Amino acid sequence: MSLHDDAALVLKGYEDQADLRQAYLDHLEAHPDGMWKACADGHITASALVIDPSRERVLLTLHKKLRMWLQMGGHCEPGDRTLADAALREGTEESGITGLDLLPGGPVRLDRHHTPCAWHLDVQYAALAPAGAVEAISDESLDLRWFAYDEVAGVADESVVRLLEATRARL
Repeated sequence: MSLHDDAALVLKGYEDQADLRQAYLDHLEAHPDGMWKACADGHITASALVIDPSRERVLLTLHKKLRMWLQMGGHCEPGDRTLADAALREGTEESGITGLDLLPGGPVRLDRHHTPCAWHLDVQYAALAPAGAVEAISDESLDLRWFAYDEVAGVADESVVRLLEATRARL
């Protein structure tokens, strides 16, 4: 199964945000290359909100290009077999933490936003960090920091706040 087909299946199984979910499915139907950065009309991306083992904090990255505190995430790559794999890879690469474990139940939410490269149709997951995890700043980041849940709204935009709320409901 291709990554494109996997994304369509994941989205068909996602039960929330019906209008946005349908927009993602319509995008995939109209764009055979809709998973890839090269698709100028926008592309599916995958992200993961990293939660500490005590489930009291989240790890955010100060994105180098956007200069915003965000969850880990980004473009799908040819080696990604599934959308969940892409989210896990991005979470691992950008956090420096190995052994992340995606929360069961598939994506936590969807978020469509414009970036310097194109529209990102982000499929957002959440991942638990293992006990003793040590983060490491990647070359895509200016900083990496753990934030208590109640601190997130003071540093991040509404999309990250909504992702945290949806994640906490799933926990």
